[in-house]
Amino acid sequence: MISAQNWADAERLWDFQQMHHEPRPCSVAIGLGSHDLGVADVTVDLYHRGMAPLIVFTGATSRTTGERMPRGEAEHYRERALELGVPVSVILVELQARNMGENILFSRSLLADRGVLVESVLLVSKPYEERRAYATALKLWPEVDIVSASTPMALAEYVDAIQDPRLVFDMLVGTQQRLLLYPQQGLLIHQDVPLAVSAAYERLCSDGFTSRLVAGHGSRPQE
Repeated sequence: MISAQNWADAERLWDFQQMHHEPRPCSVAIGLGSHDLGVADVTVDLYHRGMAPLIVFTGATSRTTGERMPRGEAEHYRERALELGVPVSVILVELQARNMGENILFSRSLLADRGVLVESVLLVSKPYEERRAYATALKLWPEVDIVSASTPMALAEYVDAIQDPRLVFDMLVGTQQRLLLYPQQGLLIHQDVPLAVSAAYERLCSDGFTSRLVAGHGSRPQE
């Protein structure tokens, strides 16, 4: 049973995870691989709006995408972009990355190998991973400007699309834990978390939305 308080807490995390950036023209748009083809759709929309002259799709497969995207997340994104009218000549594909840090590092390396000068990046992710993606990019690619983007939608819309509110809440909690844990491991920058967001996160953990937590670290890693 998911309570009204659980929904309110999830809404709080959902809003915090999004950076609320306004799209602007950048050197390249990078779509971070996942199960969600909406990432490809947003990246394509930004391209068609003139926000980036070049697209990189990055991502291998994972335990959640192996069956749905057997050719690799980035390749399925590329195919979607071609269906939506993006020229093949403006799409680069990176098929080795298996986590967000590798998405950033391998995309950076690919662009450098192609001689692309990158001053700014439109970083496209799932809606609930904008902040984590932004913090990862600032840590691993600090010399470029990062503009975050995702499918513009409310939490209720996303839950309706996934058809599993508990899974979505678990993913929100897992993402929030990583914002606390990964700076200690040098994987992303530290960001201050408002007290109301921390309280919402702790309540959701206490209520059992924990299937996506990194094992062995608890809800709040030690400082």
